[in-house]
Amino acid sequence: MADIIRDVIVIGGGLAGLSAALYLGRSRRDTMLIESGHSMAVWEPDVQNSLGFPEGISGLSLLEKGRAHVTRYGVGIVQDDIREIARHGEVFELQGASEQYRANRLLLATGLTHLPPEIPGVRECLGHSLFFCKDCDAYRVQGKRIVVIGANDEAVEYALAMLTYSPSVSIATNGNDLRCGHIQAEWLKAYQVPVRRDRIVHVEHEDGQIRALHFEKEVRLETEAVFTTRGDVYHAGLAEGVGADLDRDGQIKVNEDMRSSVPGLYAAGCVTPANCQMIIAAGQGATAAQAINRDLFEQSLRTHSLPVYQGGARFGVRGSKESLSASNPASRTFAPE
Repeated sequence: MADIIRDVIVIGGGLAGLSAALYLGRSRRDTMLIESGHSMAVWEPDVQNSLGFPEGISGLSLLEKGRAHVTRYGVGIVQDDIREIARHGEVFELQGASEQYRANRLLLATGLTHLPPEIPGVRECLGHSLFFCKDCDAYRVQGKRIVVIGANDEAVEYALAMLTYSPSVSIATNGNDLRCGHIQAEWLKAYQVPVRRDRIVHVEHEDGQIRALHFEKEVRLETEAVFTTRGDVYHAGLAEGVGADLDRDGQIKVNEDMRSSVPGLYAAGCVTPANCQMIIAAGQGATAAQAINRDLFEQSLRTHSLPVYQGGARFGVRGSKESLSASNPASRTFAPE
């Protein structure tokens, strides 16, 4: 595939990448989507805030439907792990684990990875009763006993926000010192949110549903839902390797069109400073695709490489073939008799 130069390559098969590929395919751009199969969407067994699915849908089903939708418009999807990107002139060269690829425009939708707490029993509960995002999942835990695992301002604000959904909210620092600002400390005191500072040694659960957190000194705290604020890892290494600017959190800096600081390189979804929601990622993918399509269109005007009009006879316009094949296509005119 190294000798083929695509119009666009999208790296990342999550909601941002699929949405972008859909728009690019419908724009008749020669587009390839390369995915490694690590989308965070597969961690979500029941997505309840994706518009159009009132009964909820699994993240895996969303991805499967997205792939089927994208391939309908001629977008090729391949499985590969892109290791390195280089830019030669206006062409991007990609080195994958199994192939090399080339494209005139590149969109990175490589996302992030949430870091779950390193506590026995946690991974079995991911997406079922242990969550990362209050905007996505607070609604589903209304009235339940909620614990927020964390030891910073974000953990405090998460716990306070949960009071809208449940009167039983506490913070567990998991053996760490609570490092929060003076204002956050005052809020905790005012709203009487309990804080446990000892280490969590085990998550008691049944088929992914948390029953209790077990702390040191044989303390058992009955719990039905946990939110964690340990942090995220942004997969921006490819962008950084080709010279794109990152912010202090490691996210790819983009403008309103999702353009990075590198000409021809775009980014969308959770690898950018966006609010990391599936529906927002999909919207960013669409925004990036439209900007890329416009970018390619404007380039075709500059290089006089748009397809030549050939429908005169069909639509009753008569003109000589010579008038349609002038050396400068931008100056082509029709000369009806």
